[in-house]
Formats: sequence, C-alpha cells, structure tokens
Amino acid sequence: MGQAAQAPSGTRDFLADEVRRRKAVLDTVAGVFEKYGFDPLETPAFERLDVLTGKYGEEASQLLFKIMRRGVHEASGQADLALRYDHTVPLARVMGTYGAKLPAPYKRYAIGPVWRADRPQEGRFREFVQCDIDTVGSTSALADAEIVWAISEGLEAIGVDDFRFLVNSREALHGLLEVYGIAPALGDAVLATLDKLDKIGNEAVVKELVERGVTPATAEDLVSDVAADSPDRIREKLDSAERGKHGLAQIDRLLELTAGLPEGRVTFAPRMVRGLDYYTGPIWEVEAAGYPGSVAAGGRYDHLVASLGGPDVPACGGSIGVERILAVQAAQRTERRGLDVALTVLGGEEAVMRLAAELRAEGLRVGTYLGTSMKLGKQLKWANDQNARFALLYGHNEQAAGEVTLRNMESGEQTQVPLADTAAYLRRALDG
Repeated sequence: MGQAAQAPSGTRDFLADEVRRRKAVLDTVAGVFEKYGFDPLETPAFERLDVLTGKYGEEASQLLFKIMRRGVHEASGQADLALRYDHTVPLARVMGTYGAKLPAPYKRYAIGPVWRADRPQEGRFREFVQCDIDTVGSTSALADAEIVWAISEGLEAIGVDDFRFLVNSREALHGLLEVYGIAPALGDAVLATLDKLDKIGNEAVVKELVERGVTPATAEDLVSDVAADSPDRIREKLDSAERGKHGLAQIDRLLELTAGLPEGRVTFAPRMVRGLDYYTGPIWEVEAAGYPGSVAAGGRYDHLVASLGGPDVPACGGSIGVERILAVQAAQRTERRGLDVALTVLGGEEAVMRLAAELRAEGLRVGTYLGTSMKLGKQLKWANDQNARFALLYGHNEQAAGEVTLRNMESGEQTQVPLADTAAYLRRALDG
C-alpha cells in the first residue's frame, strides 16, 4: 500500500464494527455520567493559541498541533490557533466565558477527540478520545466521592470488572515530606520522582532523589516507607504533623464516603503519587486486572481553573482511559456484528423491497442484495460476507405461496415461514 493510501501517522481508521463498538462504549459512559447529574459539554476542536500556550508546562506545550494563519495572512508563517490538547483548558475557558450563567457547582462531562503532536508508538496516538468528568465550584468531599462513584459505575458498565481505586492525597504527601525534613522547594520534584516507583523501581528512585538533593539515608527511608505493602507506617508518620493529619483526614473521608462500593474497591495506597503538581487534595488512580497501567485517574485541583485563565474556583474530576480499555477489549473480541437478515433477490424486486421496508420497521437490521447475479450460491456468499444471521429467500415461488424461506447462515438449516409471520419468527430466533 502506498503511503498516500495510509492514515496519517498516529491516527487510525475505524471500520464498521469498531465504530459501533466504540460508540456503544462512549454512549454507555455518557449515560452513567448523565445519571449522576453531569451535563455534556462540547467545545471546538481548536482553540486560540494564546488560550493554550503556557498552560501545560514547557514539555507538553511542544506537543500542541498549531494551525497556521489562513487567507491573506497565510504568508506570515505564524500560527494563531491550535487543536485542543485536552478537555480541561476548554473547561476553564468556558468557566471564564459564561461565569455566572452556569450552575453552581457546574458538573460537566466531555467525551471527544484531542490531539497531541507526539511521537507515535504502540498504544500512543496523535489523535485519541478522552472521557472526562468534572465538578467545578464545590469544596465538599461529597464532590470527590461522587466522581469516584460515577467512574466506578462507568467502568463496570463498559465491562471492566476486577478493579480498584488507589487513593492518596497531595496534602498527605507534602505532609510526609515535612516529616522527613525535605525542603519545600524540593517538594514537587521529589513527588515527581516518587511517582516513578512502579516504572523504574526502588533503587533507581532512591538514586534520583539523591541527585535532586535528598540525603541518601532520608531517600532510602522515604522510599522504604512509601513502597511498603501496608500503609500503617505512613499513617504513623502522617499523624505526627498537622499537614499530614489534614491529608490523612482527606483520605479517610473519601474512604468513608465510598464505603458503599464493593469491599476493597477503594483503598489507601501511599505509593500512588500522581506527579502532576496542580493537584491539591485527594488523588486516585484505578488499576484493573488484565489492563496495563491505569484505566482511570483523577483528583482535586482547586486552583487549576484560575491558572488556566478562569475564575479561582475549587474543582475535582477524573478521566476514564477509554482508548486503553478499548484496545484490550478489541484484542479479546472475536465476534463482529452483521446483518440480522440478508434478503436475496431472485425475482419480484418490488415485493422484495416492500418486505425489506416492513422488516426494518420492526427494528431488524436488513440488507438487500445489490449485485447483478441471479445465482443463489453467489447471493448466499454475499450474505455470509455480511456476517448475516439469516438469509431470506423470497423469489417468485415464495411470493406465489405467500411464504418465505429462511436460511440459518450458521447451521445451514432452512425453514418455510408464512409471510405474515416473518418478522415475529426472526425476532424470536434472533433473541433466542
């Protein structure tokens, strides 16, 4: 295949079965979010460049897909727009644009593609779907808990069964650093390093901490405590400092408010850090059996909206990693959806078209043979290529007798059915 015939690097074409499967998953998640009282928000695929610039940090800002000026300004070679990098900055812009017109608190979900000028590799794309849910304008722990409940139900609804939320708190983590005597100026860098525990291991994290200015003894003790299987050691440490106590209280309150979820679904995990420094309170990630990495993540980010240009309001939210989930489920999936019934055309085309319309009116997915061959064998091959459950023969003989012949495409069994009973018979057979 020539390069011109391929999708651009880092993007994908989705054929019929994949489109339907993806749509079903996204619609299911949206339905769950709606049930929790979150409203949909759709924003443009691109934003003004000045809205996005400087909002993600130096490294991430290099990944913006910039759009060059157009028309009479094309020769300038300058960009004034960029494809959206995520759904969070557009949310902040919406808060700034509409302000008091929005409900307080404002609960919204956003499901749609985002774009990043990243280097494509397995599992990493330049265009992919993000599935976000956020509450802006509430400091209540109920808001954090509601996000966890909604994400949990959303994961279950799309077929992720064995999973758990690993909960921590940025307040608790900064309180822990105080207990270990680590200077506040090093705090965010130290937490970013601790976030690599599962990726590079304890020894490499200790080494990097020392390189950042932490004493070897402190680095070893910190990593040992954070990586311990039981959180008891960390609880003791946190209980010895005010900031630590505050963070621990945030964690325990979230655990209390989600106690109605299945046992073990939400648990305190000191090693779960999330190295993004905009988080201000409870944080969490979701690990699921059979899925690499995390399948969802989120937390509280009380000042992020202001830093992105919106009002200074509290906020919390989360995101389901639908692309990661869809990729695993696609690898496991063997079935593909086809036609409920494939109508052959063996004569009496007007009668065939009327029958097709009647069956579609009953909610069946019907395809009519559009080729030129009148050979039954060729038409049955077409029905098989369409992955049809049944082929329907309705030629001159059947039309004269007021019946149809239904062929089960899996077993090859054929059954004569009165014309008036066709839809009911097919419905029973398909449901059974």
